[in-house]
Amino acid sequence: MKIKLFFILLFTIGSLSMSYASFPVTRAAADTEVVENTQEEVVSLAFDAASGKSQVIALVLVALLGGLGIHRFYLGYTWQGIVQLLTAGGCGVWAIIDLVRIITGDLQPKNGSYSKTL
Repeated sequence: MKIKLFFILLFTIGSLSMSYASFPVTRAAADTEVVENTQEEVVSLAFDAASGKSQVIALVLVALLGGLGIHRFYLGYTWQGIVQLLTAGGCGVWAIIDLVRIITGDLQPKNGSYSKTL
């Protein structure tokens, strides 16, 4: 028992001492620039990101990963994506319904419409 404890202690101390560099390390200070965004800029950036969704990408995501709900995350429906992830897409039924809704254009991004359609 004492030998086992000795080796565990030796291994722990040895791994801690090897994790540090044995030579001096200098770090170059990165030039940082502080940018202040106004509320309007943040809202416009969020709208631009939401409006840039493609129906083709949503269709590919639902076809390949529909049971995981990845297309719902892509379209901005985070809560529904989590529920689909936990229920395996409603045992596949919800994923098939979403596939049909994306093809018909009924399932749109949360904050707008598709920038590229089928």
